[in-house]
Amino acid sequence: MEIWQVGIILVGVAMPALAAINPVEKKNGIVDVPSNHSVDQTVERLKDILQAKGITLFALIDHSGEAEKVGMKMPPTKLLIFGNPKGGTPLMLAAPSVAIDLPLKILVWQDKQGKVWLSYNSPEYLRERHGLPQDLLQNIAVVETLAAKAAE
Repeated sequence: MEIWQVGIILVGVAMPALAAINPVEKKNGIVDVPSNHSVDQTVERLKDILQAKGITLFALIDHSGEAEKVGMKMPPTKLLIFGNPKGGTPLMLAAPSVAIDLPLKILVWQDKQGKVWLSYNSPEYLRERHGLPQDLLQNIAVVETLAAKAAE
């Protein structure tokens, strides 16, 4: 076996292990955080955290539940849409196009192997996408903390 083949095998073994302990940001700006809980437990944890922080939960969309209603099956998949006008309004004043990505969202979903993930748009990706000022990044960076707390 060539040395480069060994390297590829080692990377193939190490990457899933690293993904299991660290958030992974994809090229499209989506961050995936592994959860230590089921989809429903993760959603409940996230709802509790939002409530404790005074953040409004605008909607909870049960994609898998809606699929079931039309006779289709998919792994548990739920989208939480939440925010706070005190944080979002300055962002929309600075860059009106950011309103297409606000309120903030976290997707809680189960993959084919049964692993549960929280996915959200990277705050830095949103900053770059909409040309937001660096000093307003903190207004959307809360999504990282929320996802991490719900996943632990």
